[in-house]
Amino acid sequence: MVNRYLSLVSLEEAIETIMTRCPPERRVVRIPLLESVGQVTAEPVFAYYSVPEAHLSAMDGIAVRSEDTTGATDKKPILLDSAVRVNTGNVLPPGSDAVIMIEDVEEHEGRYTIRRPAAPWQHVRPVGEDIAESEMAIPRGHRIMYHDIGALAAYGITDLAVSSLRAGLIPTGSELVPHGTRPGPGQVVESNCLMAAAHLRSLGVDAILYPPVADEQDAIRSAISEAVESCDLVIVSAGSSKGTKDYTARIIEELGEVLIHGVSIKPGKPVIVGRINATPIIGLPGYPLSALTIIREIITPVIRMAGARPPDYGTITAELTRTLASDIGTDEFVLMTAGEVAGRMIATPLSRGAGVQMSAVRSNGVLRIPRDSEGAETGQSVEITLSVSEETIRSGLILAGSHDPALDRMADLLAPLPVHSAHIGSMGGVLALKRRHCHAAPMHLLAPDGTYNLRYLERYLPGEEVTLVCVAEREQGIVSREGLSFEDITTGSFVNRQKGSGTRMLLDHLLKERGIDPGSITGYTREMTTHLAVALAVKSGEADTGLCVASAAETAGLSFVPIGTERYELAIMTEDLPDPRISALIETIGSDSFRSILSGMGGYRTGETGTVQTLHL
Repeated sequence: MVNRYLSLVSLEEAIETIMTRCPPERRVVRIPLLESVGQVTAEPVFAYYSVPEAHLSAMDGIAVRSEDTTGATDKKPILLDSAVRVNTGNVLPPGSDAVIMIEDVEEHEGRYTIRRPAAPWQHVRPVGEDIAESEMAIPRGHRIMYHDIGALAAYGITDLAVSSLRAGLIPTGSELVPHGTRPGPGQVVESNCLMAAAHLRSLGVDAILYPPVADEQDAIRSAISEAVESCDLVIVSAGSSKGTKDYTARIIEELGEVLIHGVSIKPGKPVIVGRINATPIIGLPGYPLSALTIIREIITPVIRMAGARPPDYGTITAELTRTLASDIGTDEFVLMTAGEVAGRMIATPLSRGAGVQMSAVRSNGVLRIPRDSEGAETGQSVEITLSVSEETIRSGLILAGSHDPALDRMADLLAPLPVHSAHIGSMGGVLALKRRHCHAAPMHLLAPDGTYNLRYLERYLPGEEVTLVCVAEREQGIVSREGLSFEDITTGSFVNRQKGSGTRMLLDHLLKERGIDPGSITGYTREMTTHLAVALAVKSGEADTGLCVASAAETAGLSFVPIGTERYELAIMTEDLPDPRISALIETIGSDSFRSILSGMGGYRTGETGTVQTLHL
């Protein structure tokens, strides 16, 4: 088999190859009307009968012959002998061609007096007003919307011929376990095909999920052969790289033809494109974000060209909050969190690790760094392709700074207001606030004089007016599996927080105070960006001790030995206080609900929670 992985093609070439050499062919199927939302019609749809099928009254009133009302005035009212009382929706009596509203007539013993004439067909719904029998209601190629269902039902339609695309999704890997199963050591929950199936179904594709297949060549060959017989597109998850158990490419070559093995994009480079008979087959990389990139950048455009109508939320131009380096020759796609701060759009890159699925969960857009670029600089204007509406982007609240588990609970109380939090450490938050890259900066920076936060704001935001909102006073301490204390951090392995975080600065302050050389601590340079990550590293045995807040230790079920209490606050530009998002944030922090949550989490003192202090720096 030719080693095509050594010859990468561009993203555009990959899409063109699929559409010219093995485009997915849609099939025509008839489905019940109620199941047709999101599907594309394969033929025009015609009304079975007229709506309405008779002349109907559009008002409560009297049905009349318009010619009998000619000449009626206030001075010369007409007493009608042949008028018939009707309600809205009643069929007009034979000979009637108009309706006069009941409030415009006077009734006397079953006879009606009118003071103005009725025009022909006044307040009448004529036959076929909505649609006439055999009139086309919907053309071929129309994507059925929910509001189409009511109209089609009213026109007598019970089922539709739709242009259907059936995709078979085959997860491979001996390490896979079904979702709902807690994975053991060396096991992984199958999620790539679930993600792909959910996306494809949202586009109206009939996505068939096959059971996971072990890394056995015969089993994978059998599953692919079966899917090719019944599907218009086959997607195989994992097995696209060059490992000893990566069989996808060789099986496609045996059964058909490998057209591409490797696309110059990141993440997602090892993708396979092939065909078996006339059926296109795509091999997804195993890493979740790599698979997501292929689904979004290759499969979705192909599905669109085959007639689907994926949502298009457009693009925005935003200011990049962090420098991004990239490799020449590769189109890189970076998941982003975008929002509006101080009247301008900003965008923050999320983790680029191919296995970090929370980047996808937290993102609301994606940045494409072109292959001829080495990246983008902080402050540079970049184009972000949105995955939600621009209105949603502009309504979000952006936090950047120190991490605390309480922020997640606070965000839950703020729902449905979108809250995006970047865990870049307290110092990173101060600088983000200075650059107006966030609405609020969570921080807990200990100064040499023993005060928190004020000295750093004075240093980095001189002349500004800043408001501090106290989230809580919280306990920091040593987390371990065995009740170890601060004095034990030099005797075993340690896991640290990142440079610039308040926790890291607290640790360095304590080490200096006690004359301990950081170089004597095994693991001092190993950094985590959240308190929970520190606690979980200790729980898993990767480290013996770490420094974190009490709530993280409690969540992980570990021992916690306090070393002190610190003030955890949000710094906000005072000029932003009138912003409804900021008002909601401050109100939530000061609420009884939030205090109750903090008390339940453990390790927080709430006496100062919600207090507001304005500083003229």
